[in-house]
This record gives sequence, structure tokens and C-alpha cells, in this order.
Amino acid sequence: MFGFGPKLGQVFANRWKAVTWSIGILATAYCTVPMADQAREHEQQKAAVAKAAHKSPWAKDSKD
Repeated sequence: MFGFGPKLGQVFANRWKAVTWSIGILATAYCTVPMADQAREHEQQKAAVAKAAHKSPWAKDSKD
């Protein structure tokens, strides 16, 4: 199809080749999807940054 990797006919010709291929796919998915706690923490951090008080760069610095 794209010119790289094994052809599907060769992958599924043998049960063990199919198992090896599927383990590779599952390992890729496991390594690329973040954990739910990390995703929630990341969203909370983004929300905290968005709600931070905006300081105008043109405002005078008040040093008492």
C-alpha cells in the first residue's frame, strides 16, 4: 500500500506473526496515550494559566 512494512497477507499467514504484529500495535497505543491523571492535571494547569491576572505591559510599576 505505502511501500513499507510487511504485506497483510504475509502478516496473517501465520498465527504467531499475527500475534507479534498485534502486540506491536498495542504497545504503540499504550506508549502514546497519556494516563487519565496526567491529562486531567495538564488541563487544570492550562486553566490556571488562562485565569491568571493579566498585567498590562504599559502599567506603571508601583514600588512602595
